[in-house]
Amino acid sequence: MTDFLSAIGLVLCIEGALYALAPGTVRRMVEQLPMLSDGALRMGGLAAATIGVILVYMVRG
Repeated sequence: MTDFLSAIGLVLCIEGALYALAPGTVRRMVEQLPMLSDGALRMGGLAAATIGVILVYMVRG
C-alpha cells in the first residue's frame, strides 16, 4: 500500500509541475482532446499504461 501511495504522490507531483510550468500548453492540449477519436485516446492510454508497467518492472525487477 505504501508503494501505491508513493506512486500516486509522484504522479500528482509531475502533473502539478506540468500545470505550474506550462499552463498555456496544457490548456491547448485539453482544448484539442474533443477532436481526437475514441480509438486514438484509447491507444494513447494503452501506450502510456504499457510504458508505465515496463518502467515499474525495470525499476522493481
